[in-house]
Order: sequence, then structure tokens, then C-alpha cells
Amino acid sequence: MDSPESYPCGDEHTPSPIAGRQALEARPLLQLEQPISAVAAVQVDGHMVAFLGDTQGQLHKVFLNDSQGRVYHSQQVGPPGSAISPDLLVDSSGSYLYVLTAQQVDRVPVAACPQFSDCTSCLQAQDPLCGWCILQGRCTRKSQCRRAAQPNQWLWSYDDSHCLHVQSLLPAHQPHQEQGQVTLSVPRLPTLALDEYFHCAFGDYDSLAHAEGPTVACVTPPQDQLPLTPPGTDHVTLSLAVMFEDVAVAVTNFSFYNCSAVQALEVAAPCRACVGSLWRCHWCPQSSRCVYGEQCPEGERTIYSTQEVDIQIRGPGACPQVEGLVGPLLVPMDWESRLALRVRNLQHFRGLPASYHCWLELPGELRKLPASLETMNGDEGLIYCQAQQFHLSMAQRELLVPIYVTRGKGQRLDNAGTLHVTLYDCSAGHPDCSYCQAATGRLGCLWCSHGQPACRYGPLCPPRAVELLCPMPSIDTIEPQTGPPEGGLALTILGSNLGRDFADVQNAVSVAGQPCSPNPSLYRTSARIVCVTSPAPNGTTGPIQVAIKSRPPGISTQHFTYQDPVLLSLSPQWGPQAGGTQLTIHGQHLQTGSNISAFVGSQSCPIKEPVCPETIVCHTMPQAGPGEAVVRVVFGHAQRTLLAIPFRYTANPQLMMAEPSVSFRGGGRLIRVRGKDLDVVQQPLLSVWLEATAKVQAAGAEPQELRRSCRAPASAPQACVQLEGGLLQCSTVCTINSSSLLLCRSPAVPDEAHPQRVFFTLDNMHVDFASASGGQDFLYQPNPRLAPLSREGPARVKAGNILDVEGEGLNLGISKEEVRVHIGDGECLVKTLTLTHLYCEPPPQAPQPANGSSTLPQFVVQMGNLRLALGPVQYEAEPTESAFPVEAQVGLGMGAAVLTAAVLLLTLRYRHKSKQALREYQKVLVQLENLEIGVGDQCRKEFTDLMTEMTDLSSDLEGSGIPFVDYRTYAERVFFPGHNGCPMQPMFQGPGEEGHHSPVRQGLTQLSNLLNSKHFLLTLIHTLEKQPTFSQRDRCHLASLLSLALHNKLEYLTDIMRTLLGDLTAHYVRKNPKLMLRRTETMVEKLLTNWLSICLYTFLREVAGEPLYMLLRAIQYQVDKGPVDAVTGKAKRTLNNSRLLREDVEFQPLTLRVLVGPGAGGAAGSSEAQHVLVRVLDTDTITQVKEKVLDQVYKGTPFSQRPAVHTLDLEWRSGLAGHLTLSDEDLTSVTQDHWKKLNTLQHYKVPDGATVGLIPHLHNGAAVSLSLAQCCPSKENIPMLEDGEEGGVRLWHLVKGTEEPEGAKARRRRSSLRERERERARAKAIPEIYLTRLLSMKGTLQKFVDDTLQAILSVNRPVPIAVKYLFDFLDELAEKHGIEDPETLHIWKTNSLLLRFWVNTLKNPQLIFDVRVSDNVDAILAVIAQTFIDSSTVSEHKVGRDSPVNKLLYAREIPRYKQMVERYYSDVRQSSPASYQEMNSALAELSGNYTSAPHCLEALQELYNYIHMYYDQIISALEEDPVGQKMQLACRLQQTAALVENKVTDL
Repeated sequence: MDSPESYPCGDEHTPSPIAGRQALEARPLLQLEQPISAVAAVQVDGHMVAFLGDTQGQLHKVFLNDSQGRVYHSQQVGPPGSAISPDLLVDSSGSYLYVLTAQQVDRVPVAACPQFSDCTSCLQAQDPLCGWCILQGRCTRKSQCRRAAQPNQWLWSYDDSHCLHVQSLLPAHQPHQEQGQVTLSVPRLPTLALDEYFHCAFGDYDSLAHAEGPTVACVTPPQDQLPLTPPGTDHVTLSLAVMFEDVAVAVTNFSFYNCSAVQALEVAAPCRACVGSLWRCHWCPQSSRCVYGEQCPEGERTIYSTQEVDIQIRGPGACPQVEGLVGPLLVPMDWESRLALRVRNLQHFRGLPASYHCWLELPGELRKLPASLETMNGDEGLIYCQAQQFHLSMAQRELLVPIYVTRGKGQRLDNAGTLHVTLYDCSAGHPDCSYCQAATGRLGCLWCSHGQPACRYGPLCPPRAVELLCPMPSIDTIEPQTGPPEGGLALTILGSNLGRDFADVQNAVSVAGQPCSPNPSLYRTSARIVCVTSPAPNGTTGPIQVAIKSRPPGISTQHFTYQDPVLLSLSPQWGPQAGGTQLTIHGQHLQTGSNISAFVGSQSCPIKEPVCPETIVCHTMPQAGPGEAVVRVVFGHAQRTLLAIPFRYTANPQLMMAEPSVSFRGGGRLIRVRGKDLDVVQQPLLSVWLEATAKVQAAGAEPQELRRSCRAPASAPQACVQLEGGLLQCSTVCTINSSSLLLCRSPAVPDEAHPQRVFFTLDNMHVDFASASGGQDFLYQPNPRLAPLSREGPARVKAGNILDVEGEGLNLGISKEEVRVHIGDGECLVKTLTLTHLYCEPPPQAPQPANGSSTLPQFVVQMGNLRLALGPVQYEAEPTESAFPVEAQVGLGMGAAVLTAAVLLLTLRYRHKSKQALREYQKVLVQLENLEIGVGDQCRKEFTDLMTEMTDLSSDLEGSGIPFVDYRTYAERVFFPGHNGCPMQPMFQGPGEEGHHSPVRQGLTQLSNLLNSKHFLLTLIHTLEKQPTFSQRDRCHLASLLSLALHNKLEYLTDIMRTLLGDLTAHYVRKNPKLMLRRTETMVEKLLTNWLSICLYTFLREVAGEPLYMLLRAIQYQVDKGPVDAVTGKAKRTLNNSRLLREDVEFQPLTLRVLVGPGAGGAAGSSEAQHVLVRVLDTDTITQVKEKVLDQVYKGTPFSQRPAVHTLDLEWRSGLAGHLTLSDEDLTSVTQDHWKKLNTLQHYKVPDGATVGLIPHLHNGAAVSLSLAQCCPSKENIPMLEDGEEGGVRLWHLVKGTEEPEGAKARRRRSSLRERERERARAKAIPEIYLTRLLSMKGTLQKFVDDTLQAILSVNRPVPIAVKYLFDFLDELAEKHGIEDPETLHIWKTNSLLLRFWVNTLKNPQLIFDVRVSDNVDAILAVIAQTFIDSSTVSEHKVGRDSPVNKLLYAREIPRYKQMVERYYSDVRQSSPASYQEMNSALAELSGNYTSAPHCLEALQELYNYIHMYYDQIISALEEDPVGQKMQLACRLQQTAALVENKVTDL
């Protein structure tokens, strides 16, 4: 019978499902928030632990105890959100759990006991598999603790175990001078074997311990083994540990005290500090020592510690001490006084009577006074200090002077508390009579008129000089001097002798004849009276009187005026509801009183001081909503309201856009802020918070704003102010252009400061720049650096030339339009601004110096706030007529003419031919010199135009993007060059083919599996490469097929490539290692090319693609600006000498209006058609015009999606009915002497601004459809028209070919010998002049070439991981084979990366871009690529007279490029290594990104075709190989062949 035991694989293999009729119910032990995806369990030491993995990647460890489950640890395994696979596996040792997620496999410890370093953390972890092994001092599993079975040896958290600790210490501390025994109580101390023992560790000192049960006894260290007591303390604390071997079982602290140090801590009361401390210290009064032990030396009393019991003389109360001052407590200056102090416990001093002294700690002096001890009553007594007069210069009235007593030779008595005597000086702080008389009676001060009137101590003043009645009151100032008629104003009167107390002045004050009520709380004796004014009529004025009884009244010189304040108007009359508006209230008599407050509605309006007679300035507070509010001002108790003109709160302003969002640190860039209701803001600011250094804060922060004056104009806000917290705020004031536009200047930021926040201040509103700009933070860039125009003397300028200024970071924080360049008082118009160059056109006439102080004008660049002077400029003067006398000139000229005629006659007679050759050569020299002078100017002008065009192109690219080809097309073009992008066609195309060819498909699948066998693939490659008929073309093709077939296994392909590269290195090391990777002769070299193309595709698109595309467009733009011969392919503007059009062809640029849109094919002027302006040349052929039109009309459209040129005709439209179809050849073409000239716009006389349209091409009366370019476009870099003959007629465009028809040859033979010599000389000399065009082209394109090479060589960018991985592998190969020559390694890296990949990409941009590459562009790219090749070689770049022109062009730049290559290699070498795992991860990502790799089955089919060609040799190699025999590779290949050949047979 079948049973479950018969099917061990699981229920999915049982004959029928396992089920039951009665449901099984169980109560869950544990519930988790996330669904469980994996479960595993392990039983260790009798405990069950479950491991639960959830769908979010969390692994939970659960302790299953009885009927409960408890999660004691959770951890994240793998990426969050990635479910844990059910396949949880515990290894055979039970130590590790293997956890599988979709991305990775993790090994997790079952129990992580070692990670807990102490007993507390071990037990708190609640891990059931872990416990604390006491004698081993480690957190371990129970099985790892050797004595776990014994009691108190292994602590488990679920047994309510606690870590061992010292419960008690006896004694708790000990003096450091003596060595004794300490007893520790340690509950649950483990029991040791007989030959084992504990020991105690006092810090670094060990002593043997005696243990009995939980009690441990140890001997303390001797004094010389203890550390010194730290200064300022009285003890040292050491760690006391009970140790087993080197394991601390229990730890506590133990203190060693020093009684001598206790005494030194309290100088004022050493005895009280000694006996009152925590330690058992006693005081010996006779010797003034703090000691430990039982008693003082023999014959001396002992005052015991307060810690002692049952002893009478103990504690601080028993110390000899001074309890207090008996009298006098107040000691007047300049009067002899005797001090008495109460003392206690002086009976403890034995022996002969000793002398006593009082010590007073006066300012700057310690004064010693002899003292005597008298009147002893029991333990109390009095000490009298010698009478003394004190003479001190005191700033304050009273001075507290500490005092203490010493006995004998400096033996200080304790002060029971803070003890001091008060010295006072009557004259200090008593400036007048009233103040003196009001002084406290206990001081005994009187106003004395003896000599200089002053306040003195009574006995010091002669009786007749005592003044009992003070002089009349004196009033110095009153504040304020005006008040409202309603009264109620608090008036402050300052003066002297204004009464001894408030009763003297209570009814003594009148203001302008009206009573004034003093305020008792604000009264200051003799010096100040504050009274409240009474009502009085408006205009009342008069002095203030203070009349003290029995004395004449004091009258002020200042008058007080009652005046009525009036409010007249407001400015402004509105502001935002957020508040912050600076409101100015205009009126009369507003400076009334001192307590003035303003209100707008119910909100206060804080006043900005000072209040002026006609204006009050305040700042509005926030309001709940828009609306009107009445303004009122309160003057004391009087209120004035401005009812006629209310203040209107408006809606808060809104900021919607702010740009630009970047500036130089120098600031001053114009920021345009757009929004709504911006004109309600009174003073908008643009501010930045800076985290600045102390140096920046000291230099940048201005002093606080001074108190403003009523008559002075309003001051501008401070540029920078210091904020709390160390921040610096710098601001600029914005200009309100309209209600929707603010114009702000960016604040300047010092170099050392770090901007924290950039924001707008709109009165009370603060809006972050990012909020106003749509999330774009404001960025500060480093200030630009500009090089001087000339390092030696003034820069020379020629009118009309473009000036080139070099620098760094020029366009990081400003645009071309914002830069201002001045030469003296003239402006140099900025044409182009790049990162490193500024081009400007100087004034046509030499300007005058701006300041008039120098003779030459200065060249100054203004970038916002930055003003950069680059030196003086001198214009080159036009040649002027000589001041030489005319008569002398005529005479000299006639003499020279006679002499020249004689010389010429002699020369003509003997060197006629040389003279004629010289004349021709001089003409060439003149032309060459003129052209060389113009090259520099031409480069600058051309570059300015080119940069303008490139700027427009960059704007267009933001919308359309760079036309990259998709990855599939890119891979096919790289893998199979020369196949026009269509290397293979699909295998199965018919409707019934799929089922018919299923065996073939199965066979190809088996072949794919065979290729995954590394041994088979390597044997296949080696066998094929040995075959003599297996050509280099076949090797490259097969390598590309393998790249396609293994595209989804790039890690495996990389491994194959590494192995083959190792074999190739071993082969070349035996021959010449420098030749390795020089050509593509083996399959591995083509595999390396394909591998780099795959790995660097992303780098091409994201980094190098943009500068390469800009270079391509710049070349195309420059070529199109000059004439191009449609037959020979030669151009006026090129870098390639062989493609240079040497003849001087006259041409004119034209601008055509091209009709596009639905109406373009109808009548001219159709309303639906739009016009596109296209720049062409009048020498362009019609096909060339069509190409330029298509480039402009389909700008931003990939080339493959445009109509082909031959499918369209160009139609010239003039007026309503004038339509003329233009073509390269028609009946109007000019034919002469068997030469037919192609038609141009000049031929048809098409004017500038003509209207043209593109229409479908008509062929035999039928329109050819406007089909887009096919999926496999033909290569575009072929001449438009062949220079062939049709019926004996040859075509030409700009120049005729070198070979001529027979008729022309016959006429040429009839020409004279002299003419032929002249033509030969011209053909040899004249074309060299036009080589300067190469220099002009090179200078114009230089920036774009530099940008491209910098991107390729990863300047300031991380190195691609594939490059690092490859270079590291090449380094390994060199080290393995003992190659130490750095030149060899340089050649390998150059051949593998730069020449194999980057040069190929430079020469063939159509690999990565969907563009048209013309013949001339291709030729220019070839020159740039050759320059890159020359820059990558190690050998020195030498050029001479006979060097090719193309090499001469970049002779100066190649050394710099060489340095860039060497720096690149060095950066790659110094970057962090790319591990095998990191590279595999990157390759796996690439395989996943490019899963739609092209034509896998087609590649396998073609691979099999190669196998079929060499089938016998491959089978033999597999059968002869021992490993192949074991793997039955030959048999598997035969099976594959049978399936695939079945398909071939059916066909």
C-alpha cells in the first residue's frame, strides 16, 4: 500500500492530496505585523528557537517557551521590501542560518553571543541561547562554558539571574599611609577547586584573596604602590576587582584618603574641614595638623572626627575658632577704632601663653594688628585688636573687609562663618547736604561746612561747622519739557538737595504755576522727583519750582510748555497685513511728553526713536486680514486720532518666480523677482545668512545703527549685521519696478563664509529663495579669475579685432549680457562668454582714459560688484606721413631711383630668370604675410559667431535632446561595422515557419547551452583560430556573434575575455610585448572592443556624448559657412589638407525663407504655412541647399526620421504664380569644352530673402513618396556626385578636376613654354597661402576639441568602473609575466582603450548619434582622431619642415594632450580598486538593462554556420581533450548538429 513514507519528496508528489474531515485548531503562539514568508527552527540546549522571515526582508528570532512565543531580536536582511525566501537553511554545526532573498544570500549567526562584551548587555539581550560564563568572562552558549553544570557558573537571563556585584565593603575606605585588609561581600560567588584561587586588583596592584563562601578578604596596596592624590582633592579612588585568572568577576570602587590634603582644602577653617570630612581624620590643635589614627602625639589634645562615636571632644564644634565680631561692626574712615572678636575652645592649646594677631584683608594690602586675649569665661573668650585708623580711597560708601585671627607663628584660628568688618566713608556717595542728612543714623554722618563743604563722620567735624539746615533745592534738568493740556504727564526733575525724604517734597512741586503730584515709588533722595502734571490751558509755559519747608524754593532755568499735538497725515497709507511697514505720521507738536505710543487699529505700532516735532515713525504689526484701521497716538494720558485718513491693510505680496538663481560671491548680479502685489512692500530686501569665521565677522559686520536725527535724511540699511548664534546677515535693497516685478542685486559673500539661507524680506515677511523660484536654491559660485591682457607692458589692440580674455569660471555666475567691459571711457561689446574665455569687440576709435590720471585707457571687466582691472590698452596707430622734408624726400627718391635703375639693369642682364622667379616669390610672401596677420583676427570673429550658434543649439537641445541611437542600433553598428547597421535578418518570417522550424530552434538552444560551457567555448575559439582559412574578417565576425549570443551573460563573457587575454599576453611576451593589442587580429581583441562598447555606452550618453555632439555640430556649422565642391568634395573650411579647397572662390551668403507646414505645398503665401529662415551660399548646388534646408526644418529630428534628399525637389516661389523647380542639372546648365557645371543658386540668380519650398520629387510625371530614411541607411560620407563622364561630358562645380578632356589637353600643348612655367610656379606657391585656412579652422574649433578630450579622459569625473577593472587586469598581467617597463604598460592601455574604442568613436560619430556625417566632417574628424593617437603614444612628438600639414596643425597642443593622458592613467591607477564582485554586479546590471539585445537566435545560427564549416576539426579537438571527453562535449555538439541540420535538410 502506498504511504506517505513512500514519497519522501513532499506532498506535491503524493498520489492524492492530504486532507481531513475535522479541522485542526490551534491558538497562535505569536502574531506579527507583516506576513511570514519563511520559517525554520532549531533546538539547542533544550530550548526551541524559531526563525521567521517576513515579506519585508525582516528576520525575527523567536524563543518558544511553553505556550508562549517571544521575539527577542529582529534584523533587516537584504533590501527593504524584498521578501525572504522559504528556503531557510541551518548549517550542520547549528551555528549559522543561511537566508535567501531575491538579490542576495546572507549568513546570519544563530546566536550572536560574542557581540555582547559585558554581563549586563548579555543578560539584557534576552537571547535564550546565550548566557554569561562568570569565570570565563564571556557571553557564550551554555555548551561553550566549561563549568556551566556547576551552580553560579553560567547566568541565564530567563532564570532571574543578576550579574555578580560587591554588596558591601569593610572598611569602605582607608588612609593611603597604612596598609590593611578589606573584606568584600559578593553574593552567589562561584566555588573554585582546591588548587584555584581568587585575587584582588586595586587598579594595577594585585593581591591574593582569601574567599569563604560569599566573603572575600584582600590586603590593600602599600603607600608606594598608590598613585599620588590629585591637586584640589583629598582622596584617590581605584577600581577594586575580584579576579579569577585574568577575568574580573565583580568590580567596585575603593578610596584611599589623605588627611593632610583635607586640611589644605579649607584655609579659613582647617580644623572644621578636617574633623567634619567623610574620612576618619582628627585635628591636633597644638601642631595644627590633620592626622589619621586614634590620637595626636603625646602631650597634645586631640579633636576627633565627627565619624567617631562615644567621644565628647569631636566634630567641628570642638575646634578652636572665632565665632563672630563683637564690636564695632561699622568702622568709619579716618577715625581710630578697636575691634573685638568672640572666640571659643582656646583651652585646647596647652603650654606657654602665645601672642595673637588680627589680620584684615584690605584692597591690595593684608594688614596685621597685634591682639590680646581677655575675659575668659569657660570655653569662651574675647580677643581685642589694636586700635587702628584706616585711610583708604573708596569708590563706594561701604566696604566689607574679611578678618581672621592667628596664634603664635601663623597658627590660624578657624572662622566659624564668614567673618568681616564694614569700613565706611561718609563722603563717598553723599554728594549734597540732603543726601548726607538722609544717610542712616547708625553711620553718624553730618554735613560739615569746615573747609570744603562735605559729608563727614560726626567727631571729625568741629561743632561750629555742623550744618543742621541744608541749602535751597537746585534743579539741573527736567524731562520732558512739553506736555498735553490734559495733564497726566510724568515729569522727571533732576538736581540736588531735593529733600531728605518724600515727605519733604510731597506738596512742594509746581510746573508752570500748576501743582504737580510727586510719585513716592520713583523718588530718589535729594536727586530726583517724578511728578504727574495737572491740566492747564494750551500754550501755558513756565519754570518748575521745588519749595522745601523753611528753605527758599528752587526754580529751574528750563521752562515747561503745555502744547496740543495734532495729527495731519500718513505716509504710506497702505501696507501688507503681515506688518512691518514703516509708517510715518505727520503732524504738529508731536514731540509732546516722553511717554508716546502709537496704534493702528487695536495693534500697537512700535515707535522708532526719536520722535520729531512733525513726524513719528513706527512699524506696523501683523493684522488678521485686509481692511482699514484708524491710526491713533497716545501722549501720556492724552490721545489723538486720525479719523480722516485710515491706514489700509492689503493682502500680502506673493512671489512666483525669481531668476537667475546663481551668482558670484562678489554679488551684484541682477535678480528679477516676479509676483503679485509687490508694490505694497516699503523696502524689500534680498538677504543671506552666513556661517562666518571670526575674521569674516570682524571685517563684515558694521557697527550697530546709531540713533537717527530728526533733520538728517534716512540712512540706508546696513550691508551686514551680526545675528545671535554667530550668524552674519548681509542684505541688499531691492527696487520696486512695478506691482509684479522686483529688481534685486545679490548680496556679496566673503570667501571664508558659508551661505546658510538666502531669502527675501518683504517688511515682516521672510520668503526663502527656493520658495520664490519653484524649488531652486540660490547658489554662490567662486569669483572668476581673469588673466592680465599682457604681462609685459600695455596690451596692443587693433581696431576691429576681437579681444580674447582668458580666465577661470567666467560664466558660472553671470551671463554674457550682464558683463560690462570698458576700455577707458569706451565700451568693449561682449560677444561671447565661456567658462574660460571672454571675447569682446573694442571701440573702433581709441577711447580716452576714464579717470584722466593715466595716459593709456584701462581695460576693466565689470561682473556685478566685481570690478577687475586687467591693465592698460594701447591702440595700434595708423601709419602716418613722414615729417621728413619734401625736398629731401624728392632728392632721396631720385637718387634711389637712379641707383635702383642701375642695379636693375645689371640684374636684368645677368639674372633675368632669377628676377622673374623672385618677383613671383615676393608676391607670394606678401600674400602669405597678409593672410597670417588676419588668421588671429579671423579665428576670434569665427569663434564668436560659432559660440552664438552653439548657444542657440544648446537651447534647442533642451527641448529635443541629443539624437542618440538606441542601444540595439548602437550595438549592431559597433559589432558589425561595414554592414550598414543590418548584419542579420530574422530567421523565421513566414506565417507557418515557427512550427516547421521548432527542431532548429531547439538545436540552437542546445548550442546556446554548449556555449555556456567555458571549456567548450575556449576549445572552439582556439580550434577555429588555428585554421589557415579562418580569416581575420571571420574572427572579428565570430567574436561579434559571440558578443550577441552571450549578451545576457556579460559576467561569463568577461571571464572568457580575461582567459583569452591571459593567453594572448603569454604569446606576445615570448615575442614582443609592445605589439599586443596593436591590431585586431584575434578574436579576443574584437571581444575586448565589443566589451568596452557595451560597458561605456552609459558613459557615452551621460558624459562624453554632449561635448562630442557639440564638436560634430560645430564642425558642420563651420564647413557649411564656406563653399564645398560637390564633385571633388573639397571645402574652403577644413582641417584636412587633402580636402582643402585651395582656389579662392567668391561667394555670398543668402538667407532663404522656407515654407513649411500644411500650406507649404500650395500657393505661395498660404496662410497655414510658416516660414523658416535658412542660411545658404549662392555657390551651393541645389542638392546642397536641400540638405541645409532639411537640417534647419527638421532641427532636433533624428536623421533616420527625416525625408531623404532625393525624394524632394526645391521650388523657388516668386509672387502668386511664379513657381520654378530647381535642380542640379537641367536644360539651362552651362556646358563648355566637355565640362558641364552644376547649377547653383547663383546660376538661377536667386536673391537674398527669396521664398522656397520643398515639394515631392516628380519622376515620369508621378510624385515620389516622401519616405523616411530606411532602417538601414547607407553611409552618408560619400561625394554627392561622382566626377564621372556621361557621353564625354564631365561635371564640375567650383573647380575643374586635374585630368582634362582631350581637346583641352591639345590646346594646353599649344601654349608657350613661358606660360607653362608661370602656371607651374603658381601651382606650387599659391596654394600654400590658403593653408592658413587650416589654422583659422583649427583655432575656431579648439575649445570644442578640448572639451571632448577632457570628457573622454574623465577630467574632474569618476573613472568608469570598466576602465578601472580593465587597467587593473592589465597591471596584473604585467606583474604576472614580470614586465616592469612602464612604456609597455602604457602601450597596452592605450591600445586597449584609447585607440580601440575612443578613436573609433571619434572617427565614426554615427555609431552613437543618429546624424548625417558628410565627407568633409569625416575628414576633419580623422585629423582630430590622429591628433588623439599622437597624444597617446609614448614616443616624443617631433615635427619638421617635411612633416605632414595635418601633424603640424596640432604640434603645440599634443604635449598638453600627452600630459592629460598620463594624468588620466595616473588617476585610474590611484583610484580605489574595482573588485571582481563590483564589476560582476555592474555587468549584471548592464545585462538586465539591455535584455532586448538584438538577434540572439540569428547570431546562434550564424555561429553554427562557422561550426559547420570546420565541424570535423572541432569534433576532433573535443574528442582528443580529456576534459571534453568527461563532459561529453563532442557528443552534445553532434546532437546539436543533428537538430540544426534537420532544418537545413528540410530546406
